[in-house]
This record gives sequence, C-alpha cells and structure tokens, in this order.
Amino acid sequence: MKAMDAAGPGDEPHTKRRWIPRNVKITLLVLVIFFVIEVVLPPELHSARKEIHQLNHLNFLWLVLGAAVEVASLAAYAELTHTVLSPDAPKRFRLFRINMWALAVSHVLPGGTVPGTAVSYRLLTESDVEGNTAAFGLATQGIGSAVVLNGLFWLALLISIPLNGYNPYYGFAAILGVLLLSIFGGLVVLLTRGEKQADRFLNRLVSHIPFVKPQAVAALVKKVADRMKVLAENPQLLYRASIWAAANWLLDAGSLWVFLFAFGAHVSPIDLLVAYGLANILAVIPITPGGLGVVEFISISTLTGFGVAGGAATAGVLCWRLVNFWLPIPFGGIAYLSLRLGRNHTHTHAHAHGETHAEMSHPSSGSNGGGTNGVAGTKSVADTEAMPPGLVN
Repeated sequence: MKAMDAAGPGDEPHTKRRWIPRNVKITLLVLVIFFVIEVVLPPELHSARKEIHQLNHLNFLWLVLGAAVEVASLAAYAELTHTVLSPDAPKRFRLFRINMWALAVSHVLPGGTVPGTAVSYRLLTESDVEGNTAAFGLATQGIGSAVVLNGLFWLALLISIPLNGYNPYYGFAAILGVLLLSIFGGLVVLLTRGEKQADRFLNRLVSHIPFVKPQAVAALVKKVADRMKVLAENPQLLYRASIWAAANWLLDAGSLWVFLFAFGAHVSPIDLLVAYGLANILAVIPITPGGLGVVEFISISTLTGFGVAGGAATAGVLCWRLVNFWLPIPFGGIAYLSLRLGRNHTHTHAHAHGETHAEMSHPSSGSNGGGTNGVAGTKSVADTEAMPPGLVN
C-alpha cells in the first residue's frame, strides 16, 4: 500500500520484466516438438508406409498383451515407491494413482522428471507422509531406478558389442551413465560418511540464499542422512527396491518386445535391451517432455541397425509409445481426480464425524435447565453416559 501511494494514482506498480513472454515460450516449445517429430520421424514413417501393407497377419491379442505388460510395469514402479517409503508408505493403489499423475505431468511439461517429482511430493505429504521421508523416497526412487537402468544397459552392451559392433551413440550414453553413477555415489558417501562436512557446506551455501533458514536445512540433511543410513544398513530393503526397479524397466522393455513381435519383428533380448536402454538414457536430457521424439528416433534407428525391418520397427515402437507415453496423460488426469474426490470425501466424513462426536460429548441442557429432566438433582441419561467411569453415582 505504501509503495502504491508513493507511486501516485496514475503510476502503475513496478513489475518484473520478462525477457521472453510466457506465450512466446509456449509457442517455441510447441515448434521444437513439431520440429523434432517432423525432422526425426519422417524417414522411418515413409518406410512404415511401404511395408505396412505386409502386416495383414497382425494379431490384436498381442497388442492387448503389450498394453497389459505396460500396466504391470507401472504396478512394479508403484511397488518400488512403496518399498522406498516403508514403513510409512500409503496404500499401493494410492501410490499407483500418484505415480500416474506424476507421469502425466512429466509427459506434458518440459524439464525432465522435475515437474512430476514436485506433484508427487505434494500428494505424498497430503497422504500423511513426512516431508523429509517423501523427499528422500522420491530421490532414492529416481536416482536408484536410473542406476538400475544403466546397469542393465551396460550388461547388455558388454554382450552386444562383440556380436554387433560399436555405435557412436553408445559412447554418449556411457558418459551420461558414468556421470549419473558418480553423482549418486558422491551423494551417498557425503551423506553417510561426511555428514558434518555436508552440513557445513550446505550452511555456507544456504546463508547466501534469502528466505531459507540454515537450521531447517541442517535438520533436513540430518534426517535424509539418517534415512540413507537405514537404507544402507538394511540390505533386504535395498535388494527389494533394486528388484522392483529392475522389474519396472524389464517389463517396460518387455512391452516394447511384444509390440514389435505383434508386427512381425523378432528381436533378441540383448538387442532389445541395448536399443531400449540407449533410448531411455539419452531421453534424460530434457529437450522435450518425456523424451518425445528422442526415444522414438533412437529406438527405431537402433533396432533397424540390428536388422529389424523399418516398417515393423516403426509400427512397434509407435504402438509402444502410445501406451508408454500418451495413454498415461488422460489416465493420469483421471487418477488425480480420484485422489481429489477421495480426499474431499474423507475430509467431509471426518468433519461430520467430529460434529457428531462433539454433540454426544456436549449434549444440550434442555428447556428445564441445569442438565435435569424436570427434577432437581436428577442427571440426564446423556450426562451420565458422558462421565468417565468411577464418577457416576
């Protein structure tokens, strides 16, 4: 108010000037997406048009099976979330819906998995998960899952290179994998063996950031370090998390294999894991939401390099991406609505139950006053029931 008064009635309040307007950013993003789709995919789409007439033997049951395997992959990821949040994890079906909404947001907004992680954190804290537990669980889930993917990719790569030769994309993916593993290893060592050093470093860093309390950051670091030590000292929990992360990736790759098989492409598991791992590792670079265009191009080009027909590779990958990328968007919206409606219903029920409990605990005195039934000194039935045992005459 003081600033507005000082500026005068004719002056507009000072607003922060944006270098690029928001609508221009959105337009540029849409243009980039269409550029990637139009430049990257047309060669393979032309090949698909030439060969698609040869796929009349397509059995749609394979397509249904591929979609079912993809759903199983999402269920495995929900089980991974449940494992890293144990013992305070919400119910599995709720975690499945939270993950679906996070996946939908990540497939719509740019920035990699950051937008999805943010909405997951908010929904988990609304589900009575402590903030530090939710943050640690999401970080462990994301980084640990990426580490497992890199392990599967490297294992398949070691078998594939002697059989199929070297691809320049392999080196780029390997560098990204090594960088990711180094960051993860450094964080583990810093938080488990150098907690004091991490605390001092973050205090110095946070002291220069406005509106952030160093004491709160120190408390958060300690809680995250404690959670990480619990995870490190519990090999069974770590083993279960690794198994579910591997199941998530392998089932997703299995869904791709089923779609390729439906279109007549017979791919060896090793070649499939190399193409799948390479595409998903390079999709980490947040060029487009969910690696749109990048995953399709890398998967199709790598599979055709392994001898898969271009039409079959394109049709299989695009059908897989239909259930892997596009379908989670509307289903994620439905999942979010169910979470919102369920939360409102729970709050309404709890509020009604609280009012009923209050009425039973504090009954009205009636027209005769004094909590009597017309006879002085005689307690009402409700007053007698509300009194604790031992105090009733």
